[in-house]
Order: sequence, then structure tokens, then C-alpha cells
Amino acid sequence: MRVVIIGPPGAGKGTQAKRLAERFGLSHLSSGDILRTQKSSGSELGKKLRTYIDAGALVPDEVVVAIMAGAIAAQAKDGLLLDGFPRTLAQAQALDRQLEQLCLPLELVLVVDVPDEAVVERIVGRRSCPKCKRPYHVKYLRPRNDGRCDDCGLELQQRSDDTEETVKKRLAAYHAQTAPVIEYYTGAGRAPVVKVDGRGSPDEVTARLFEVLGAQAQRKRRGQATEVTARD
Repeated sequence: MRVVIIGPPGAGKGTQAKRLAERFGLSHLSSGDILRTQKSSGSELGKKLRTYIDAGALVPDEVVVAIMAGAIAAQAKDGLLLDGFPRTLAQAQALDRQLEQLCLPLELVLVVDVPDEAVVERIVGRRSCPKCKRPYHVKYLRPRNDGRCDDCGLELQQRSDDTEETVKKRLAAYHAQTAPVIEYYTGAGRAPVVKVDGRGSPDEVTARLFEVLGAQAQRKRRGQATEVTARD
């Protein structure tokens, strides 16, 4: 299968994408991981990427698309799960063109749906140990001793960008960029879009996503079986 997973910051897409990829035998292509690797690779694309990042500027769509294209071409035939790409309408259109050229169309768009207020609560409440990096949350994952790591005993810290103001800005950017992407895929003749409730524990969200992707896998198997029978 070829699947895209979309969701707001703090929705847990990375965690869920890894679980889905392992369960269904897909290659997990995280745009963040791929861009970081490319940045340090010394390649021409990597050097171009570094100039934008070091200047604090947005990386143009054409640079992101060019970097992602190689990884997608290498994995599309065996099945892939795209996490963090496409983020914009231009990236979605470029992805469709590439997969069309490969004769391997996108099959499903998963949207992990989490209300803005829940996102703010999740991110602003995050804490971590400065030494062992163990994660905590002031409401959902509290340490035994208030404010201190269970393992190291050190005072827990909050990331400097995990403030309510910063999170709301990130959410505004997400809605501005991603709403057109979801609308694009909802259009006739494109990959089906399925919204999955992203609230609850990670395991609860995983169970919902497994159900959706499992149903898609069954439909795909039935379609392949029908095609083989027809040829026979």
C-alpha cells in the first residue's frame, strides 16, 4: 500500500506511523528524518537545503519535493507510509505526478484528527528529563515525585518552543497549509481520505488506525485476487 498520514503538531503522527509501518510491512518515510539526513550528506541538494535552514527561511516546495522524490521512487513499489509529506498543495500535486509516472497511485490518506485545544494541552504540558530525555506530561504522564525524573531525580524541563503562543502559531500554519491538501485529496478520482479520532491514549489511536488500514489491506487483497481470476 501507499499511504499518507496527516495530522497537527502534537497529534503523535511519528509514533503512529512507526507502528503502522511495522504492522503492515510498509517503509516509513519521515520527511523530517530524510531532510535532516540530506542536510548533513554534503550533496548539492543537501547544501541548498542547509542554506535555507541556516538562514531561518522556509524551504521551498521544489527543494523538499526533489529531496523526497528519490526516497519515494526507491520504496513506492514495495509499499510506503509518508509522514510529514506532503505538507502543501504544491507538494501533494508533485507527489501525485511522481506516483502517476511510476504507475503506483496513492491509495489512502489518513488524517489524525485532534482538536486545537487538545493539541495545545498536549504540547504545553510536555516535560522531559535533561539527562535521560525520558518524557513526561503534567497531566497524562506524571512522575512519582512532582517535577522530577523517576530515573535521574533531576528537575524536569519544558522545551522553549512548547509555549501556548508558539503552539497556536504552529497550528495556524498547519491549518493554512494542510487544509488545501486534505481538500485536494477529497476531490473526485483521488485517494480516499479517512479521518481518525486522534484523542485518547496512543494505544487507543493505534487501534483505530489499525482498523482503517486493515480494512484497506483487505480491499486491496480482494482486488488483486479478482484481477488474477479474471486473467486466468
